[in-house]
Amino acid sequence: MSDIASCPFCNLNERILKENMSAVCFLSNPRKVNGHFLVTPKRHIEKPWKLTKKELTDIFELIFFIQKKLTEEYASGCDVKQNCRPFLKQSRIKVDHVHYHIYPREYKDELYERVEKYETDLFKDLTNKERKEMAKLIK
Repeated sequence: MSDIASCPFCNLNERILKENMSAVCFLSNPRKVNGHFLVTPKRHIEKPWKLTKKELTDIFELIFFIQKKLTEEYASGCDVKQNCRPFLKQSRIKVDHVHYHIYPREYKDELYERVEKYETDLFKDLTNKERKEMAKLIK
């Protein structure tokens, strides 16, 4: 867990490119690809399920705005990703403040060539045992 004083997303200042009542959008630094954006709530919060309905609405308003801009003017597609990894310590690439990544994507782009083309071996067919176990978990 981090505190507000040590959180780089609580002190963005001139990095903010767009904002609304409870969320901000800015470029990731470090970044995975050109045009890698982040959207965060203004309030310091570490667990996504603790976001308010208003924060969720404002976050996704900015995510959809960036996705639309990127796909209309910059790239053919986008990925949106949110990580929850409390088992890792805060670092330059892991920040303890809820944030959503938006990556512009193209067919066989750099992310695909460096990482995702190797991920196909990870995909397996869903088993009945796993389906039942996960269904029981969420009931």
